[in-house]
Amino acid sequence: MKPFILERTQILPITLETAWRFFSNPANLVKITPSEMDFRITSPPQSGIYAGQIITYTLRPLLRVAVAWTTEITHVDTPYFFVDEQRFGPYRFWHHQHRFREVERGVEMLDTVHYLLFHDQLAGLINRLFVAPRLKRIFDYRSTALTNLFPEIN
Repeated sequence: MKPFILERTQILPITLETAWRFFSNPANLVKITPSEMDFRITSPPQSGIYAGQIITYTLRPLLRVAVAWTTEITHVDTPYFFVDEQRFGPYRFWHHQHRFREVERGVEMLDTVHYLLFHDQLAGLINRLFVAPRLKRIFDYRSTALTNLFPEIN
């Protein structure tokens, strides 16, 4: 089955260094995740980000049911790029690329998520009705939260 793809781009009025420092720190995920998801990092805090890093979480993505999620940071190119991949969790496959590049007004952040669901026969319907709209709401929330965290200075 062909993976579903979610892409989001946002420009933040910050430096590349500030963007990297914020997004490469897993503790900051709590600040940009909707509170109703009850997102919690369960792995010990670690300084920095590196390929091979394992991060564990719990969250309540749908109907307040708790889900454990384990990701691995598989690629890092400081301060431009990193990838997290689900090892255990709610998706059959999850590959999330985080790219950063300097632009005239700050830093362009590009998220590209490739994902597969567990139910091949119903994946299209489940994605269309539940997963894609939920991911859109999560990334919309994230965009608003980032705008509030990093307001444009005139």
